[in-house]
Parts: sequence; C-alpha cells; structure tokens
Amino acid sequence: MKTLRTPTYTALALLLIGTSTASYAEEKFTLLTNWYAQAEHGGFYEAQAKGLYKQAGLDMTIKMGGPQVNVMQLLAAGQADCTIGDNGQALEMWQSGVHAMTVATVFQHSPTVFISHDKVTKPEELKDKTFLLATEAYTSFWPWAKSTLGYGNTKIRPYTFSVQPFLADNNLVQQGYVTSEPFSVQKGGKPFYVYPLSDWGYPPYGNSIICMADTVQKRPAVLAAFIKASMQGWKDYLQDPAAGNELIRKDNPRMGADQIAFGIAQMKKYQLVTGGDAQTGGIGIITEPRLKETWDMLVKNKLIDANKVPFDQTYTLDLVKDAKVMP
Repeated sequence: MKTLRTPTYTALALLLIGTSTASYAEEKFTLLTNWYAQAEHGGFYEAQAKGLYKQAGLDMTIKMGGPQVNVMQLLAAGQADCTIGDNGQALEMWQSGVHAMTVATVFQHSPTVFISHDKVTKPEELKDKTFLLATEAYTSFWPWAKSTLGYGNTKIRPYTFSVQPFLADNNLVQQGYVTSEPFSVQKGGKPFYVYPLSDWGYPPYGNSIICMADTVQKRPAVLAAFIKASMQGWKDYLQDPAAGNELIRKDNPRMGADQIAFGIAQMKKYQLVTGGDAQTGGIGIITEPRLKETWDMLVKNKLIDANKVPFDQTYTLDLVKDAKVMP
C-alpha cells in the first residue's frame, strides 16, 4: 500500500505529537512484543520511560510476548494495536486470512544467525553439519537456506532454547539471534563463530512493526505518532539506556544487566537499528525494494502464493517516511 486513503493523517499526527495531554484525551495504544522484555525492545521501553508516548498523545501499554504466545493471533483478535515480527511473518499471515501490514521496522536486517564451532569462509562449508532449529525456522529462514545455501540434505535436530547440546557437540550448528544466543554460548568457554544470515543474502527486516490493515486505515494519525515516538525512543536508548532498562527489568526481573548490556553492544556492533537505509531515511525506515525481496523469497520457496498475497497491500511507507529520526 503505497498511499493511504486518509490524506490528512500527517497533519493529525503532528497535532497529536505537539498537543498537550491537558487539552486532548490520550489515545489508548497497545504494543505486543515478540518475546520477554529485553534489550531488543529497549527503544519502546525508553519511549515509555521518558514520556515520549504521553507527549505524542498516547496512553501506551507494552505487553510482553513469550515462547507460548502467538502474537499474530492475538493481533488479529484485537488484543493489541501492533506487534513485533519480521516482515515475512506478516506476509504468511496474510495468506492465512489475517490481513496484517508492515508499517516500520526496528532492525534494518534480520538478527538471525548460525553459530558454528568451525570458522568458514562460505556458507556451503557448513552443509555437512547438523543444525539445531526451532519450529519457526521451517516457515522463515530454513527454506531459504535450503534453496540458496545448498542445505537441502542437511541433518536437523530440534532446538529447545538451550545451548548445552551445541556446547557438547562440535558437529552441531546453532540457530540464534545475534543479540541473544552468543551471550549464552560464550559462557561455555570454547571458540565459536557467528554468521549473520543477512550477510549471506537473507532479505527480511528484523523486529518489524506489524499492524492490522484495518488499524492502518482507521487510525493512521495514531500509528504515525506511535512510530515517531518509538524511533526517538530507540535513538535515545542507544545513547543512554538507563531509563528503558529499568522498565525492562521491571517487566522481566530475570533479565540480567549483563545480558542487556550484551544485547545493546551487539545491536551497535551490527548496526541493526542505525545501519542500512536508516542512515538516509531515519531509524525505522522501510523501503519497497527491500520488502519486495522478502515477498519474492517467500513466493520462490512456496511459503506464500503470489495470487493470494497481493504485495502492494501488505505494507505502507506513509506512516514512517516523515518520522525522520536520524541516527
């Protein structure tokens, strides 16, 4: 969706952002995250802690996801206004009849990685290893890895969100997030190597903001205000995360300060938030060519049917393009 039918949304968004809450009732807004509170959600918590959402006219609630939480189902059921996922997830849900749209992103490329005991120069050098994969891998990066990296005959074992099997067997390759699993693996004291799938051509964004198409049509000003406040939160979080971290640990007391610090360091190292098109378009920016790459990949690997998922209806650039929160 290149252009919204509501032409005044930008002016309304500016009004929401610039008007004191004493004059206007705050709009209730709920974001559902894709996991327990962690550094990867830090910008949203920072915006909440610093009152950026309140200044934008929003009565903001952040709900945590988790391993047993189907965020897309809850989004479709009206339990949240937006959720976090990769833009491929939104396309797959569209085919299932859930018309969800990508409206912005946090990470300019996927944080998904393979972790190996061996140093390799080419991805095909790992094809004879056994991969530890979670269930979600089979509808996201694994079909791409089989068709693009030559892993069609590679052996697989289930990943149960413990790195102990990987640490015990040098023939295993571990899936993970660059901000998470390496933190646990390094405690094993053995050499390991991290390979971001985006470096090998995997096209999706990471931690995209996904909303129902109906919400995009009915609440564009509110969504624009939410996106701008969130991206300012991300900029502030990467500069000084103290306020956001306090709220993260309040929601998720098991999240240690050392793990949060690791996640922030990795986001900076790999320029997840500030790299790519964010350098010119601002934090959170999405582009049609990048979105189309993911659509093409899913069609090629038969994860979606091109006739059932009309590409130009599955996203909008309008809500993030004027945020312009530069890194």
